[in-house]
Amino acid sequence: MASLSRGVTLALLGILLLGAARLPRGVAYEIDLPRGSGITVLLKPGTQALPAKLCYIVAKRWETTLSIKAGEKKVFSFSCQDPHNYFVIEIQKNIDCVSGQCPFGEVHLQPSTSVLPTLNRTFIWDIKASKNVSLELQFSLSRLRQIGPLEDCPDGVTHRISGRVDASTMVKIGTFCGNGTVSRIKMQEGVNLALDLPWFHKRNVSGFSIANRSSIKRLCIIESVFEGEGSATLMSANYPAGFPEDELMTWQFVIPAPLRASVSFLQFSVSNCVKKEERVEYYIPGSTTNPEVFKLEDQQPGNMAGNFNLSLQGCDQDAQNPGILRLQFQVSVQHPQNDSNKTYVVDLSKERTMSLSIEPRPSKLKREFVPGCFVCLNSRTCSTNLTLTAGSTHSISFLCDDLTRLWINAEKTISCLDPRYCHRTRYSLQLPQFIFQLPVQLHDFTWKLLVPKDRLSLALVPAQKLQQHTHERVCNTSFSYLVASAVPGQNLYFGSFCSGGSIEQIQVKENISVTLRTFAPNFQQESAKQDLTVSFIPHFKEESVFTVTPDTKNKIYLRTPNWDRGLPSLASVSWNISVPRNQVACLTFLKERTGVVCQTGRAFMIIQEQRAHAEEIFSLEEEVLPKPSFRYHSFWVNISNCSPMSGKQLDLLFWVSLTPRTTDLTVIVLAVVGGGALLLFALGFIICFVKKNKKKKITKGPAVGIYNGNVNTQMPMQPKKFQKGRKDNDSHVYAVIDDTMVYGHLLQDASGSFHQAEVDTYRPFQGPTGDFPPSPPPTNSRAPTVKLATDEPPPGSPPESESEPYTFSHPKDGKVSNRSTDTPLLDAHEPTEPGE
Repeated sequence: MASLSRGVTLALLGILLLGAARLPRGVAYEIDLPRGSGITVLLKPGTQALPAKLCYIVAKRWETTLSIKAGEKKVFSFSCQDPHNYFVIEIQKNIDCVSGQCPFGEVHLQPSTSVLPTLNRTFIWDIKASKNVSLELQFSLSRLRQIGPLEDCPDGVTHRISGRVDASTMVKIGTFCGNGTVSRIKMQEGVNLALDLPWFHKRNVSGFSIANRSSIKRLCIIESVFEGEGSATLMSANYPAGFPEDELMTWQFVIPAPLRASVSFLQFSVSNCVKKEERVEYYIPGSTTNPEVFKLEDQQPGNMAGNFNLSLQGCDQDAQNPGILRLQFQVSVQHPQNDSNKTYVVDLSKERTMSLSIEPRPSKLKREFVPGCFVCLNSRTCSTNLTLTAGSTHSISFLCDDLTRLWINAEKTISCLDPRYCHRTRYSLQLPQFIFQLPVQLHDFTWKLLVPKDRLSLALVPAQKLQQHTHERVCNTSFSYLVASAVPGQNLYFGSFCSGGSIEQIQVKENISVTLRTFAPNFQQESAKQDLTVSFIPHFKEESVFTVTPDTKNKIYLRTPNWDRGLPSLASVSWNISVPRNQVACLTFLKERTGVVCQTGRAFMIIQEQRAHAEEIFSLEEEVLPKPSFRYHSFWVNISNCSPMSGKQLDLLFWVSLTPRTTDLTVIVLAVVGGGALLLFALGFIICFVKKNKKKKITKGPAVGIYNGNVNTQMPMQPKKFQKGRKDNDSHVYAVIDDTMVYGHLLQDASGSFHQAEVDTYRPFQGPTGDFPPSPPPTNSRAPTVKLATDEPPPGSPPESESEPYTFSHPKDGKVSNRSTDTPLLDAHEPTEPGE
């Protein structure tokens, strides 16, 4: 048994030795660091967690880290074929220029990359210097480009540079890639530079040198050299963290002779200062006021020729609430343009409520360099955005290779403070002439129209009728008017309108903004023909009223405000649509149902023909919208919203088309035949009646009244033609004559007696005028759908005017009877709609 167990043990040992011999072994590396070199090499796991039992550093034993110090020599390998996926190597060299001699000149990579394993490598140089000495890093292989905290270098080669505020505090100067403009960096009291090289990069030189310089008396100086057109983005120390307290940092820019430079601040923030003031200072060639001092929120200089310096100065911060001072800016260098020396005058001295901004158009970002577009105020203060305020005259110039990359946005406020002075006052919404003299195209010009709440409303009247922009009929003009509410908190957009339509007037209840937006450079020629006039009118309760006269050749499309978001809750909108006398209007709705679902209240639509004064009321929540219908007279369309549920908003699109009014030929023939037959019957009746009367013995009857046609009666709504009223004269009494043969026999009844005369009351015409839209039902008590018949009296009919009877007098025995004669001759009826 003992011999058997020994045999099994030997067999297992052999299998283990064979497996160990077959483990993959990498190339062996030998690193020998000279004594006193100040170099330390550290192999450690990379950013990814090291998987267990996959790859190890094989030296005297298997390890996950390996440290080699100056004066040591070590040989090692890796247990896997791809160690760059698991390990990184750091080589740090400490240089003390305070107690020893500094190795000025070109800096070499030690140890050489040829003896290092193919891992991601980081070379670190930590150099200490005296407070009175500055060190200068010169980058000869490639100038550097500063990048932000979230950016990476395309080739993976990264320079991370830091400086010292004191012996124990490091300050990050920035992270840099190659192919930039930064050629030199000077720092006080020492420098720390880390060069990151990816494992596949074959670079074997550091690419920089060190020089000794005198004290710079600031944190650092960064030199940026331009050889042609281009731009550079630079950041303050510690960006995006705070700039060190009460420190000074300077950038020096070298600009070739024919080029111009402009500075733009991209992002910045300021701290809370208790002493001094944070600022930027410029040393500009040819300036008589050097240094020129600016606040960070000021417009920065531009269009500068030659070299210049920019410095950032911190302050003593509040210990309890220091805040953060940081700055990211861009310097653009380009050739001067032909228009850079041309000055344009913008006179806003007579304006009180107008501002004008020149801004860059939105554009897609491009990788290649694109020269900047700058607007310069007084030829020196340049920026990509410039706002000119009212009350002054401004001189501006442009530093831009393509002025179509800029546009103008302007705003003017017209307000009514006292209704007594501005009631019925009109203002013309025309563009100032200096807009057309600038070389930049206008984008938006906005008029804000303000009225006292619940006291006045607004009316917009165009010189040429307007068309509402819809998907069915788009505006193809070079400019449009955008009308929206200017009431704070009210998101109401009435629509976009252009010339060439059928809208004659737009009335709105409260404050609005009218924006003239251009779409083509030739808008100046078209806008000269179009003039929009605004007037202040008496207040009304609806959100808006549109006055429309449809075109006989084209359909007119109309839609409710806020088409994309739905009509606001409890809002009411009306359209006053005129129909010419010889035309018939066809009213058509796009959808069968609105889809609105009311949370509270009811949503209604009222269609009312103005001549017949008959209203059709439809429930927009419950009923199907009316089918296409013909309208023979001008009519109103009123839409009143409820408080709809979310996602079930009210929006309506309808259109109106006109066709010539025609009469059916059959109707004409029947009317002619019927009229002829009636005439023949009347003639026959008269002949028979005359013959019969000749045979009868005529009995004298009482005297009858004959109408006196010489009396001028008063027509309703017309001025009186005589001064006395009917109660003051006898104009209403018929003249009495003795001739008893004038129709006297017609007053006899079967027994031979006479009827009493009848009297009636004069009623002036009180028909509808059509000047006001139909009133929707109250929002808290809107009734279900009803349709009023044409013979029902309209609501709110005015009371009858004075009643003055016309009397017939029948003298008997020489006396006039005073008997009551109040029996009406005619029954009063409301006018019915004529059949068409």
